This record gives sequence, structure tokens and C-alpha cells, in this order.
Amino acid sequence: MTVDYRDVNRLIDQGEGFTIEFKRKVSTPEKIARALIAFANTKGGHILFGVDDDGSIVGVESEKSEADLIHEAGTVYCEPEIQPEIDIVPFNGKDVIVATITESVDKPHYFAGPVNGGSESGEGTRVYIRVNDKTVMASKEVVKILRNERPDAPPVRIEFGENEKRLFHYLDAHERITAREFSQLVNISEHRASRILVSLVRAGVVRIHTLERTDFFTLAQDVSGPMKTPARS
Repeated sequence: MTVDYRDVNRLIDQGEGFTIEFKRKVSTPEKIARALIAFANTKGGHILFGVDDDGSIVGVESEKSEADLIHEAGTVYCEPEIQPEIDIVPFNGKDVIVATITESVDKPHYFAGPVNGGSESGEGTRVYIRVNDKTVMASKEVVKILRNERPDAPPVRIEFGENEKRLFHYLDAHERITAREFSQLVNISEHRASRILVSLVRAGVVRIHTLERTDFFTLAQDVSGPMKTPARS
């Protein structure tokens, strides 16, 4: 579907959020790749280049060279590759580039570029997701959930044992828990606790909430499924 100026107006009116991001310009293909990955790994969305954070249109300098950088970001720095649909929209004498990314069936997509220090050390997952209006690195639990959202993922099998019962009693009383807290609660390894929680998320019994630096889990009451709408806390 071709994007026109009416679509650009509509997206700007909606503002930045879970499925929309504004970028004043195409910076580096590495930074663009992270955004492409986040949208493809979550629910898809649109990136508007040439639009400032406040929604004002500043335009791009060279639509062809900047579109080439977006293409490079998706093919060189995303694994598997991501091919967004790119539209160049003339808008009041300026050009806006709209990159439309669909939710992927090949999750998870990984960042194939170099990582820096801090939260992007070599220990990071290299997988990004969309949380509210931000692109954040996914936890190991979220990566497992993304992998299990693929069409060829095996069906989930759940057995409710003593560990699961103690988890539900805890969540009834305290509402939320992390994988580490769960491992300490039932005296099992954090790896095993993570595996149990991921299975419960897949079954729709527990919901995962991703923040910028950590995840926590709650009972999935009145929730249609995992990863549908990241929670704001």
C-alpha cells in the first residue's frame, strides 16, 4: 500500500508510540537497524524520517541516499534481513520518507552490527523490541517467547506442579514477580524458573511485562495473549 501525504498527516497526529517513530534524519544504518528489528519483532509499525520529535516536518536532505541507508540497515545489519516498504512522500515542498515494517514471521531478528559497552555489551541478546515509544534490548525470556511465536514453533505443553501452584499463590498476593524472585521462591535454578515462566506465557496463563532494564510477570487475567500490548509501569 502506497503512503501519501494524508497518511503522513494521520501518523503525525497519532504521535510517537508503540507502532510509530519519528526521526529527524537517517543517522547511521546501525541505529536504523535497531529500530527496524524492534518493530519487526513486535507488532510492526512506521518510521517517519524527516519528522522532528514534536511532529514538525523538516524533510530529508537526499531522499535517494537516505533510502539507500535504510535498505543497507535492513540487509546488512539485520539477521534475518528486514525489507521495509519505503515511500517518499512530498509534503509542502519537503520530502518525508516513510518506512513501513510488518510484524515478522521469522522472529526473532538479531542485530548483526558491532555492540558497544553498557547495556549493549557482548552479553546482550542483540534482539530489540518495541516497548511503548522506545526501542529496547529484549531479555532472554522475551527472545524465547519471540522464537515460539513463529508459525513452525512446536505446541506448548503445560503441567501444573507444585512450583506452578506456589507461583500462582505468590502472584495472587503480590501481583508481580521476576524470574530471579521465582527461582528463589521455589528454590530452583534461574534457568529453570525462566523456562517455566516462558511456558506459562506461551500458554496465556502468565503475562510478561518488559521495562527498559528488566522484565516481570503477572497473572494474565483478561489478557488475550503474551506480547500484545507492552505494559507501562
